[in-house]
Amino acid sequence: MESLSEIRKRRLSLGIPLGQLARAVGRSDATMSRIERGQIRPSYELVQRIVSYLEQHEGVASPHLTAADVMNPSPVTISANAALAQAAQVMEQGAYSQVPVLEEGRVTGSLSEAGLLRALGSSTGRRGRVRDVQEASYPQVDPAFPADLLAQLLTRYPAVLVAQRGELVGIVTKTDLIRGLRGTPLRRSGDRAP
Repeated sequence: MESLSEIRKRRLSLGIPLGQLARAVGRSDATMSRIERGQIRPSYELVQRIVSYLEQHEGVASPHLTAADVMNPSPVTISANAALAQAAQVMEQGAYSQVPVLEEGRVTGSLSEAGLLRALGSSTGRRGRVRDVQEASYPQVDPAFPADLLAQLLTRYPAVLVAQRGELVGIVTKTDLIRGLRGTPLRRSGDRAP
C-alpha cells in the first residue's frame, strides 16, 4: 500500500488542491487533510481510489514538465577571456563543479573542476585564460524539451544548457532534475521565472 506521505507529495507535485481530491474520492476536505497528516487510517479501497485518481492526473501532467520547469534560470557563466585564477575564484565561491563559458554572449564551451585543476597544476596554468583550457560545451535544449528526457543526457554530461533562440536562459544539473522530478520546489509551464 502506498504510504500516506507519498500520496500527499504526489498530490502537491501535480498541483491538485486538497478539496479537488476530496471531491473526486467522495470525502470531505477535513477527512482528506486528517488522512494526509496520518490522523486517520483510510481503508484499502479509499487508498486505491486516491492512487487511481493521482495516476490519471500524472498521465496528463507528466508530459508537460519541461526543461524550463526544472532549470536554474540564473546560470553562472565565465568569460572565455577570464584569467584562470578568476575562474577558480568564481567556482570556489559558488561551489560550482562546472560552468558554461561565454564569448560575446554565445556559449563556446565549458569549464569543469577537473579541467581547471589540470590547468592550474601546469607550469603555465596560472597565467592562462579560460579559452585556452575550456572543454566542449554541454548539450543545449529548448525550454520546452521534456524533463524526463533530460535524465538520459545527464547520465553522460554534468549539465544541460537551456537556450532560447541561441540565448542561454538556464542550466539543468542532476540535482536540479532530481529536485524538479520529485516536486520540490518546481515551477510549472506558464509560471514566470523569478
